[in-house]
Parts: sequence; C-alpha cells; structure tokens
Amino acid sequence: MATVFVALLMLVALITTSSPLACRAAVEDPLQDFCVALNANDPQITINGLLCKPAAEVQDADFASQLLRNPGNFSPKLGSAVNPATATTFGALKTQGLSIVRVDLRPRGLIPPHVHPRATEVLYLAQGTLLVGFVSTAPQNRLFSKTIYAGDLFVFPRGLPHFQFNPDKSKPALAIAAFNSQNPGISQLAVALFAPNPPLPEEVLEITLGVGNEELHRLIKSVQEVIST
Repeated sequence: MATVFVALLMLVALITTSSPLACRAAVEDPLQDFCVALNANDPQITINGLLCKPAAEVQDADFASQLLRNPGNFSPKLGSAVNPATATTFGALKTQGLSIVRVDLRPRGLIPPHVHPRATEVLYLAQGTLLVGFVSTAPQNRLFSKTIYAGDLFVFPRGLPHFQFNPDKSKPALAIAAFNSQNPGISQLAVALFAPNPPLPEEVLEITLGVGNEELHRLIKSVQEVIST
C-alpha cells in the first residue's frame, strides 16, 4: 500500500508544479485558501455548484481522506473497479482544480473506451501491466497506444476517447489517475450510443454503424447487460 501513497504524492506534485498555463487550462484559480464542500441544502453562497463549509467550521480532518485505501466495486463483466476522489466525495478538493482516482483491474480486466470532457488525465501504474491508448480527433483519428509497466506514466489528453486494459492472464493491475479538474466528468462511448436515456433513434444507429435492426438490438442488449452488473 505504500506504493499507492507514493504514487499519489507523485501525481499531486506533477500537477501542482507543472506550467501555470497547464494548471489553469481546466479550472480557474481559486479566490480563497480553501472551500471545503458541504453536503447540505442550506441557503449559503455556492462556488462551482457546491456549498462551502464556513471557514470557522473547517477541521484538520477535512483535508484527509481514506477513500483510495480500497478498490471500488468490481464490474463482473469488465473485471475492473474505479474508486474516485473528487470534490463531491472529498470536499477539500473543491476549487483546487484536481481529483484523483484509484483504478483496479483483474487479469484481462478492462476500463472501456470513454472520455473526460473537462480534464486531462495522467495515469501512474503502481502494479502490474496495462495496455493503454487514446484516439486523436479527425481527420487523422490516430490511435496512440502503448503497453506500460509498474512505475510508468501515460497521459490522456482532455476530451479524447481512451481505454485501459490488463493483458495479463494471471496478475491484477493497480493504477492511480490524476485529473486537472475537481470534477472531470466521464462519458462511456458504448453507453452513450447504446444505453442513453431516452435512447437514440434506431435509424440513426443503424445508418451510423452500418448494421441491421436485429444486430443493433443485440448490441443494445449486450451493453445494457454490462452496465447493469
């Protein structure tokens, strides 16, 4: 577990000591020392959509968290678990322009293609092996992909589709990801296409994917089975 905390320190240092322009790319500079998020509905002034705990009520413990000590809930179908520490789960991150996520992948586990619309992601692999990659925008739509090992870093530029896959058949992988936003957001591509609410028109999907109605329904059912577990 010491390796995980070392990874956290490295990622925080990387974000906070980078170029000032890079740090400000996703979130504006805060106007106060801190704004610990308050989970309440009191009619107080809010910043970035979350209530701020009154400064006089902020405690030492507000700046510490054990969120990343354990994995999140594993998806039986994907063999992966994500445990995030964002402004909504760790109040001290509010207005600080960063968040951190623990990513666990079982052998052959997958974090499927997705995007973070509000942040760049830097991934530190603490244990195991990962095949990672992202796809650039048109017209090239180029795949940048690499197998990384414990101790390696990989950057996923803001808003681009990317994935993480554990190719090992016997060993799990553990990674820590940092984002230059307190709330990077996430949109999984398969879910956005096949399981939005309300659903996309079937004709749109059939023409886009070049499939018939029967094949489309098979894809929709498959995606819904994955996200329901």
